[in-house]
This record gives sequence, C-alpha cells and structure tokens, in this order.
Amino acid sequence: MPRNDVPHHQMPDSQNTANPAADARYDCDIAIIGAGPSGTVAAKFLRDAGLSVTVLEAQTFPRFVIGESLLPQCMNVLERAGLLGAIQDADFQYKNGAVFARGAQHQSIDFRENFEDTGWGTTFQVQRSRFDQILAQETQSAGADIRFGHKVTHAVLRDGDCTLDFENDAGETGQIRSTFVVDASGYGRVLPRMLGTAKPDDGPGQSIKRRAVFTHMRDHISDPSYDREKILITVHPVRSEIWYWLIPFSDGTASVGVIYPDQDPEFDGLDDQTIFDRLINDTHLGSLLADAEPTRPLGTIAGYGAQSDTLHGDGYVLLGNSAGFLDPVFSSGVTIAMQSAELAATALIARSNGQTVDWNADYAIPLNKGVETFRAYVDAWYDGRLQTIIFNQPDEDNKLKRMVVSILAGYAWNLENPLVSKTDRYLEMLHDLCDPS
Repeated sequence: MPRNDVPHHQMPDSQNTANPAADARYDCDIAIIGAGPSGTVAAKFLRDAGLSVTVLEAQTFPRFVIGESLLPQCMNVLERAGLLGAIQDADFQYKNGAVFARGAQHQSIDFRENFEDTGWGTTFQVQRSRFDQILAQETQSAGADIRFGHKVTHAVLRDGDCTLDFENDAGETGQIRSTFVVDASGYGRVLPRMLGTAKPDDGPGQSIKRRAVFTHMRDHISDPSYDREKILITVHPVRSEIWYWLIPFSDGTASVGVIYPDQDPEFDGLDDQTIFDRLINDTHLGSLLADAEPTRPLGTIAGYGAQSDTLHGDGYVLLGNSAGFLDPVFSSGVTIAMQSAELAATALIARSNGQTVDWNADYAIPLNKGVETFRAYVDAWYDGRLQTIIFNQPDEDNKLKRMVVSILAGYAWNLENPLVSKTDRYLEMLHDLCDPS
C-alpha cells in the first residue's frame, strides 16, 4: 500500500471547518482503530451524518472472539444506527432472558419483564465472528473505509490534526491523517498502551484476579427442560466465586466457559483441560453436556479486568473495552461498547457542526454512570449479595424485581430506575429483603 508522506505540521482546528476531509491534507474526518462492535457502530453513525471515516483493524475478519450473549439494550443502539435489520436477518439464536443455577436452585429471568417504558426486551446470542463481520460489511456498505490487517504502530494526537502510522499484513507501512481518532481496539487497548494510561482494574470486585477458560461445543443437549432462548449462568455449589456460562447458538453449538480465581492453589500444576473438565463436572453441566463434542480448542484469558486513567484526551476518545473491561458475568461488554460508540459519535457529529464539545460532560460522565452501575452489580455478585438477591427473589411480579431485570437486560443508563440512580442503596435494600437469614 502506498505511504502517505504528507509532512506533519500545524493545521487549523477542525471544529471551524464544515468538512475537514474535503481538505486534501486530511485522509478522512475521523480515524477509528478497531472494527469490532464499538468501532463499526460509531463509524455507521458518523457515515450517516456525512462524515468520512477510515477504520484500521489489525486482524482479518472473520475472527474468533468471546462476548457472545447480547443484552436487549444493544438492540436499541443497533436500531438507531440502522444496523438491526441485518442482524435480525442473520438467523442468530433468539434470546429472551437468563437462567441462574446453583445446585438445586434455579431462577429464570425474562428480560421482557423489565422496568422500561420503551425499548427492546429480547435480543440474540451470536457467534461473534459472524456478528462482527455483518456489522463491518453493513458499515462498509454505508461508505466507511475499513482496512483489515492494518496494525497501528504510532500515533500523534491533537484535536484537528492527528496521524496514525500503520503496518499492514504485507509488511507495508503507511499513515492516516484525520481530525480526530476513536480508539475502539478492544482488549488491544492501542492508545492506552501507547500513552501509558492503561492499568489493571483494582476496584473492590477486582481484588482477586480471575481467569476464564472457554470453548465452543456441538452441545447435543437433549434435556427437555433446557431453554435455548436463555443464557445459562451456573454457580459452583461450594465456591460461589466460581461460575460458568453456557450460551447456545442456533446451529446446535454453544459457547461454554468457566471463571475461577487465577493462580488458585487448588489448581496448581493442572493443565487447562483438566481444570475445565473438573469444574464442569462439579455441576449439573457435567450431565447436561455429557454428549457434547468440542469444535475448537480451549481458550484462556487471565487478568482481563482493566481500565484507563482517562476516557478521552486531545484529539482522541476511547470506546468499549479500550477504555476498560469489568467482568463477563452480566454480558455487559458489548452493551457498554455500543453505548460508548453512540455517545462518542453524537459528540463528534456535534463537533463537525461547529458545536463545542465537552468530552467530560458529553461523554465520560454519562457513559460512566452506566459503567459504575454494572460495576456495582459485578462487585455484589462476587461478594454474594447479588447471588442472594437473584436466588431468593419472589416468584410474583413486582416493581423491584422489574428494576433488577432492567439492569440485567442492559438498561444501566436509565436514571428513572432507582437501581441506577441510587445503586448502592437499593442493592442493600434488596439484599436485606431477599436474605433468608
């Protein structure tokens, strides 16, 4: 690929230019690092508003990634971005809720029984390789320039004048010049690593580092009571900090994973397969998946909790997992990614129209409200309070139960829900109401 050797020098602030990319000194209005859900959703919003967008994606699609159980809140963002129709046509597994299991205890949650006045109550379980590729294809069709196999190697960032150096899979180098950069690189956390702002998440719920071991299986589940329209979250019968996911797909396969404390002495000297098999067979999953056949090798992720010191800076903003990742227990990752994409795109569109953008007030604060709600739920899951709430909820419908369901459905930004506006207070109240002791 030919290199853009335009010299680096001071450029006028793009906020005073109606269409900065019309200036030959720019390759595009907005450069985006990463073509996952946050990158493609942001790109689609920006393209629909008339901005030119170039996306640099280090990998080649389709590619495997976990984070496969969407939440209903995602559907609202996809719908507003004009991407929902393609996802609905893709024959993904319909999802209407979650089942939580611990020994003989089972609690079924229906996302449609939520606190919201409007919005989706159902969603899909998706193989991310195909899901992400569909979003990328739709965004390309909208006019975004997505370049796969392009790794960002260096960045110079200043609002109105940014450059990204890259190397492609053929070993060729080049440079993209834009007025602003969006980092949607996910676990790669390209800009936080370059800028030295990436750090482990040391919040209360992250005091114990955790490890995930996972695979895909042709599940061959024959149990008539098993509900393929819900994600199954199983808690270890003895060690409540160990939990499992079972995410069924429409083709008879499933994503299966277990989360347990990293470097736990109980598992010293054991390989991943032995740990995985032992933990699966400690629960009802052992019999449920007795006939299952793995379709891919085990994968592992350790120390996945991370955050950045800041969500934005001069000439850039961080989306989704690039800004930080909490925990997979409530499938919040893609939801936060899409919410951040829409918030950032809205701010960038306003910026392109000559409006002043306060990235703290217009992006970081509203995004963090929902993130902190999810964080409080993650902390409450691992300290046992949320497990008490979930497994001891009354069967009858009530307003408090609907508030909980809304959070589990991804509606963590609705300040009308007291579990969002006064999270800690209402979590304590719910725990006290549900605690059998």
